[in-house]
Amino acid sequence: MAMTVAFQKNARNVFFHILTRCNLRCRHCYVNPEQHGRETLPAETAKRWLEELIHEEKETNLIFIGGEPTLHPGLPSLIKAARKIGCASITVDTNGFFFNRILDKVAPEEVDYFSVGLDGSCPEINDFIRGKGSYHKCVAGIQKALAGGFNVSLIYTVSQWNIRDLKKMPALLTTLGINRFFIQVIGIRGRSAQDKEDGLQLTRKEWAAVVPRVADRAARLGIHVTYPKVFLDTQDRFECAGLVADNYFVFPNGRVYQCPLCEDFPLHSYVFKKNKLLPNLPINEKNLFELSISEGCVMNKLIQPGNLIYDKHGKPKYKIACCLLKEEINGVNSNRR
Repeated sequence: MAMTVAFQKNARNVFFHILTRCNLRCRHCYVNPEQHGRETLPAETAKRWLEELIHEEKETNLIFIGGEPTLHPGLPSLIKAARKIGCASITVDTNGFFFNRILDKVAPEEVDYFSVGLDGSCPEINDFIRGKGSYHKCVAGIQKALAGGFNVSLIYTVSQWNIRDLKKMPALLTTLGINRFFIQVIGIRGRSAQDKEDGLQLTRKEWAAVVPRVADRAARLGIHVTYPKVFLDTQDRFECAGLVADNYFVFPNGRVYQCPLCEDFPLHSYVFKKNKLLPNLPINEKNLFELSISEGCVMNKLIQPGNLIYDKHGKPKYKIACCLLKEEINGVNSNRR
């Protein structure tokens, strides 16, 4: 049975983009070099920033992201430093190519998960989105990581390109031996925001007809599944993670956001200056979090209003949830690898 995961007030989630460079050019990539920078953050600087982001009274969950984080030669030292300073969990979000022999340079007990992006159950679907040859390379990387004793989860970003393929993923996950599955909804930001013709967003009907059913099927196979709540009924209470949780999206140019939907704009709440985390003044995304509208998420209304439908009286038929609100299903007899 799916359960909504409440925002954790006593935990801090840090999504640390240590570079924006990548070997792939995924069609849905949200990285925006004009806003996020093109530099690779020096390892020593990244360590200083990590020390700033750790909270003594809150557990810090750290996710290394890029671009492709394994392209950063200092990633092994960053993982070890993060463990030393007390991060509660460490995840590396990767495309599965595992550059710089990362699997040989860290131990399984140092990384909680390598979370690998795969957007199709076959090369025809995945490679259209992520690039020719990426499916087989990613699957080979997953198999190598699992053989090395690492925990591997899989991220699948759902859009109009691959929604009909999603139903095939539970069988593939079982074959690969992966028991954690993250289903993501496509965000209209970065590269996908530039695509004005494809109409990549899913309607509420399409999402409800496919995603929960696939999640349930995967859970029955022993897979732990997490996916965004996305849609709320009009009577449901809307909550913004920016007001009730600690989430930081850090980019190598020093920008630190609290809402990922804001990342295409210079609205970041914080900024690193001389390795100190400081408020970004005078106006930033925080000023928008407290606005209350019948559509739910203010940022969705401003940035990707295609998610919304109105009745003949101009009232929204449903609300859009905070994009950080998740549904979770614990797989039957699921064991952590």
